[in-house]
Amino acid sequence: MQFPVVDYRSVRAAEDFCTSLAQTGFGVLANHPLDASLVQGIYAEWQEFFASDAKHRVAFDPVRYDGYFSPKVSETAKGHTQRDLKEFFHIYPWGRYPAEVSDAAQRYYLAGSRLAGELLGWVEAHSPPEVRARYSQPLPSMIEGCEDTLLRVLHYPPLTGAETPGAMRAAAHGDINLLTLLPAATGPGLQVLRRDGSWQDMPCDFGLLIVNIGDMLQEASGHYYPSTVHRVLNPVGDAARKPRISLPLFLHPRREIVLSDRYTVGSYFEERMRELKLNN
Repeated sequence: MQFPVVDYRSVRAAEDFCTSLAQTGFGVLANHPLDASLVQGIYAEWQEFFASDAKHRVAFDPVRYDGYFSPKVSETAKGHTQRDLKEFFHIYPWGRYPAEVSDAAQRYYLAGSRLAGELLGWVEAHSPPEVRARYSQPLPSMIEGCEDTLLRVLHYPPLTGAETPGAMRAAAHGDINLLTLLPAATGPGLQVLRRDGSWQDMPCDFGLLIVNIGDMLQEASGHYYPSTVHRVLNPVGDAARKPRISLPLFLHPRREIVLSDRYTVGSYFEERMRELKLNN
């Protein structure tokens, strides 16, 4: 399983990108419109925020899921028993936002959401007719007026050697949503599960944008678009003493949207929140 880099400006960009999504669950874009300098600035200032005590003043809301999640309440991936070795902050347009950082992440949220909506239109246009017929409404209309799209600022602290045996920076999991946009992180470690059961490193070249299918799109498409399992490895050697920052944007549809005969968006989301143990 290979991940060809698709030039966003190419006349074949939409077709090639969607072919990669259908075959692997992932697409990699170069020359995309998201500002690399904006991303670099976000990484720098949020690294300082996570190193401060200010983060504790905006502890997460267990009902609305905005704010700061400490390592003690971090996610436990489905099928795993150890919490991931990470902390993170959830940014929504209606949610709390720390005064200690600039509005750069909020501006990125808007730019990333616009691009994600465009890419979702690509997916709609290049879905086979029988797959498109499964959608309860056109994919781009599923996100209209929705304020549940989530920007997560993720911080993986340096490892100390005292971590719980078996704990990982991010254990193997699939994403919940429709599409996830992920600019290159500050360090490697992201891997994707291949169909043959082996793990493949994802590119970490700054400027590339990684896009992957979430479980909701897999469900809505009857598994035509696969939500591929991925993880973030614990680094070793000198790299273990370095933090890692990443910036996934999770594109969500409105809660009342019907995904399949089994689920609405709302019922699917609540099921996954229980599995992730974010309230425990």
